[in-house]
Amino acid sequence: MFFTRNYAPGEITQRHPSIVELDLDVNIKNCSYEETVYQLDVFYGIVKRQILRFQSPITGMFPVLSDGSEVASVRDSIYCAAAVWSLYQAYRRIDDDRGKSYELGQSAVKCMRGILECWMKQAPLIELFKKNQNSKHALHSKFHLTTGAHVYSTEEYPHLQIDSISLYLLFLVQMITSGLQIIYAQNEVAFIQNLVYYVERAYRTPDYGMWERGSKYNDNVPEIHASSIGMAKSALEAINGCNLFGEKGASWSVIYVDIDAHNRNRSIFETLLPKESSSKDVDSSLIPTISFPAFATHEETLYNQTKNNIISKLKGGCGFKRFIRDGFKCVLEDSSRKFYRVGETREFENVECQWPLFFMYMIIDGMFKGSTEQVNEYHTLLKKVVHRDNYGDPCIPMYFYIAEDCVEFERAEPGSQPWYPSMEGSGGEAPLFLWNQSLFVIAQLLTSGLLHINELDPIRRYLPSYNRPRKGGRYSAFQAKATSIGTATDLVVQIVLIAESMRLQAMMATYGIQTQTPHEVEPVLIWSSNQLVQVYKHLGINDKLGLSGRPARPIGALGTSKVYRVCGMTVLCYPLIFEVSEFYLYRDMALLIDDIKTELQFTSRYWRLSGRPTVCLLIREEHMRAP
Repeated sequence: MFFTRNYAPGEITQRHPSIVELDLDVNIKNCSYEETVYQLDVFYGIVKRQILRFQSPITGMFPVLSDGSEVASVRDSIYCAAAVWSLYQAYRRIDDDRGKSYELGQSAVKCMRGILECWMKQAPLIELFKKNQNSKHALHSKFHLTTGAHVYSTEEYPHLQIDSISLYLLFLVQMITSGLQIIYAQNEVAFIQNLVYYVERAYRTPDYGMWERGSKYNDNVPEIHASSIGMAKSALEAINGCNLFGEKGASWSVIYVDIDAHNRNRSIFETLLPKESSSKDVDSSLIPTISFPAFATHEETLYNQTKNNIISKLKGGCGFKRFIRDGFKCVLEDSSRKFYRVGETREFENVECQWPLFFMYMIIDGMFKGSTEQVNEYHTLLKKVVHRDNYGDPCIPMYFYIAEDCVEFERAEPGSQPWYPSMEGSGGEAPLFLWNQSLFVIAQLLTSGLLHINELDPIRRYLPSYNRPRKGGRYSAFQAKATSIGTATDLVVQIVLIAESMRLQAMMATYGIQTQTPHEVEPVLIWSSNQLVQVYKHLGINDKLGLSGRPARPIGALGTSKVYRVCGMTVLCYPLIFEVSEFYLYRDMALLIDDIKTELQFTSRYWRLSGRPTVCLLIREEHMRAP
């Protein structure tokens, strides 16, 4: 018998059988308190045996496999913490959980803090990486389970995975929003602010991607990856304005994001889709980028095109290929060599391993999209690959492969040969792939009705930005005389005309143009963008960790269209195009007018924050000279 639920109007209306076999066929909507507790306890047992059992008591991190390895992976640990946190969210519905929700919540906190502490030991690296995005200065992503020390040097292991750092920031915000206290001190707030600076330039930083191999040829060449940029974009959106101390925080525990850096990541990400990189036309790593947990795009055309491209080219009967000609774990791969020879990837065509991991991503995606057919389809596929361990718990093999003596037949006729799970042939009970088991728990909690999508995504990443609940207290309203320009998207760009002097103001008035002087708009201060850069340099400074704050990068058009509160003062900045320069083009009024038009068009097109953008045009006397 299976565990099912009835869905409310607007949700999936068909019942979905759970893979976890239970004693009763329960209707969650009408089940009793005791029955709900029983179902949660079943998942609690699975989480304890398959995930928490392998958590390090020192660092709180998790290994990739339950094979006794002492190496912890940041990405896999985050997903393990997410699964534990998901069950914590489910337990919060009941009154008396006998301490289980507290245990689960603190286990997730311990993991997130363990990762943070490992990274804080590498603060000098983050300071160097901010200035020069060199892979030698990247934060490590593999740590010793007990000591927390990095286990590989840069030469041994290319550890530049921007997506894993972005994933950490994303789940950090989700967990804090749910009520967990993860960040304790101002030193940690400063470090998180510097992690934001670390990922801001993902759009221009080649890395090794989710699969930690760089280009598809595995030749130690990093690439610009859409999955990394998409994760960074989502992390920047999520953490902007987040108070790391939760409801008890103050203004100095809020994280700030450069909206222009976010926009550049968004622009490059959507330009790359549906491709992953220059060498990979299609890659399964984009599934968690465009869907749970990142939800990096809400453009339906891009989402559908990317998703359909992955399904049509990578989907198999036992899982998804990671990408075309992927040799990882293939029987033809020479594991003694770190990199491939030129042209070697052709040997892996049509015999790439299949990874059930993405069946669970697609189930979760179907729950968020409300797609009955998708959830049913991937539930059916997943049930075919599930095994049972010695406890009777469901286990999903890490991957499926083609046996060596079947390779030629599979190449000649794809899909004709049997696929073998990685569990077989290992002797005794095969190790668990914790990333798989974590996603399995999340998917099952959702389809069982014990976890709602709003509990898995408290900040509503799955909704378009205009439908998400607003974070209060981030931006202050600026009341001033303004000219409004309507756009095709009905966004109104407010324009504030500031005259340099009263003489210039009177001159403008003769032409019927109303302006204000800096004195008239007081207590609002009019600053240059360079002054704002100097203020931003103080965000994230921490002498104990040797962190210098935001690098001296210019503030773009979107950043100067916001109104700021700085030490109790209300500040409005004029754009970079009005900065005084000795360069001769600065005195070309026709060029300046074109720049102003471009500035307004850009702002109206890419503004994504709540409220209206306010553009300050500073008119100087030299601008009004005779032809």
